[in-house]
Amino acid sequence: MIPYGRQDISAADIDAVVSVLKSDFLTQGPVVPLFEDEVKNFCGASHSVAVNSATSALHIACLALDLGPGDIMWTSPISFVASSNSALYCGATVDFVDIDFNTNNMSIEALKAKLQKAKKAGSLPKVVMPVHMGGRSCCMEDIYQLSKEFNFRIIEDASHAIGGKYLGKPVGSCQFSDITVFSFHPVKIITTGEGGVALTNDKTLYERMNILRSHGVTRNKEIMTRANEGDWYYEQIDLGLNYRMTEMQAALGLSQMSRLDTFVEERNKLALSYHDRLSDLVISLPYETLGIYSSYHLYIVKLHSKSPAQRKTVFEFMRANDVAVNVHYIPIHLQPYYGNMGFHRGQFPEAELYYDGALSLPLYPGLTEALVDKISALLSESLMLDY
Repeated sequence: MIPYGRQDISAADIDAVVSVLKSDFLTQGPVVPLFEDEVKNFCGASHSVAVNSATSALHIACLALDLGPGDIMWTSPISFVASSNSALYCGATVDFVDIDFNTNNMSIEALKAKLQKAKKAGSLPKVVMPVHMGGRSCCMEDIYQLSKEFNFRIIEDASHAIGGKYLGKPVGSCQFSDITVFSFHPVKIITTGEGGVALTNDKTLYERMNILRSHGVTRNKEIMTRANEGDWYYEQIDLGLNYRMTEMQAALGLSQMSRLDTFVEERNKLALSYHDRLSDLVISLPYETLGIYSSYHLYIVKLHSKSPAQRKTVFEFMRANDVAVNVHYIPIHLQPYYGNMGFHRGQFPEAELYYDGALSLPLYPGLTEALVDKISALLSESLMLDY
């Protein structure tokens, strides 16, 4: 079976992890800060906080911005549920902004219209979380300008997008956001097994997230509230969580960072190969825009039929022929848990139209041109099936 995504682990990656296993530190040691520095320097951000998952990073990002009961966060309905769940963990209310069908990202027009309506109703969001779907950056400058007009904070859910660029700068520079989050799950651009990172240019936000990831405990004398009693002394100054990244995870990530540019270049090359082979089919291919360089975590095509039955037929045909296509994602507002909160079909029509036809094709470093040929030929054949 050809997977839709997979990790690329080298001998150097293995050696890096083994080296940590032979060292004195497995949880908190010198490698995690080295990995944090590597990521922030690559992105051009000032601060970096590594944690055990991107979900954890989104959660502490929300907490650092004081999102809580009585507050509202808006995000995209086309994302994994972790995006919106992170606000619910804080006791906040969640709502969604419909997508632009071409880009699969939050629609700027829909966002602006919803903000204008919310301002009149006195229900503006405290935080907006745009999602860089599939590795393609949202139009962050436009969202940033709206944040100044409507007074909200911005968390970029860039779980798919490390190695991508927006207006010539790396995604993660936080030029147009308060915090950016990356994921290092095995099918992402680089991996730490599980893991994530939150980047920011705001020292106060950095210090808050740094405390929150480790039980709210500090040994920093400058922020302690009492006199230091000795070298053993620590204080809990906030209600934090156990979200720390291990030294083994960081060692793998640090090694993987040396190949990040190569991974993204290969993904873009494979995307172009798909473009060439699929351009004559009656489907929508990933949308390209000047100023945006996608990391191509996912290669998503959209079937034009208004019937979800065609997508199911195509999906089953491809799986039967050992091609593990996938669907990213079921709109969050259609999940039963969110239905119990009052969300329902028809609220975000572009997201629902996207879902009815979306199909993720295999894309990962190591996928060969011969396999791209095979996948493309099978997709072409599947589109001619009755459904």
